[in-house]
Amino acid sequence: MPKHLVSGLKYIAAVNLTKQGYSQKEIAEALDMNRSTVSHYLNGRNLSWKSIEVAKIITEMCPRDFLLLTHSLTQNTEITRTIIRTCQKKKFRATIRNSCIGCGLCVDTCLMKAITLRDLKAHIESEMCCGCLICVEMCPTNSIEIKEVEFDGNNRSN
Repeated sequence: MPKHLVSGLKYIAAVNLTKQGYSQKEIAEALDMNRSTVSHYLNGRNLSWKSIEVAKIITEMCPRDFLLLTHSLTQNTEITRTIIRTCQKKKFRATIRNSCIGCGLCVDTCLMKAITLRDLKAHIESEMCCGCLICVEMCPTNSIEIKEVEFDGNNRSN
């Protein structure tokens, strides 16, 4: 069953990447699939429609659950990042307060690799942030703030 769910997630990601102008070769590389499988997926073959329905439900979960479930199903961090970035409809803005001590816990726990340490301070690339809040929970100084934003950049929630 997990393989079917991964297939459903890869199908949704492949469709979205196609809409973004990626070639089948680029999609195959990004999702670690062969090109004929991508072609079959994009033509609606070799895939259970129930798997796609369940995968759509997974993509609509809260960001943390979407990330962790996708990662546990794929067992591959790069593919997880591609699926999350491609399928997530929400955008987030992340900020680091001056109280950051540069301990690096957030860097170590971020599956999306959105956080780096520079000059002994954490820096989050908001474009890469999926809003899972794992880093917020790990931060010993409560220095991380992540807000969901509308696509036009307006604040939506804390």
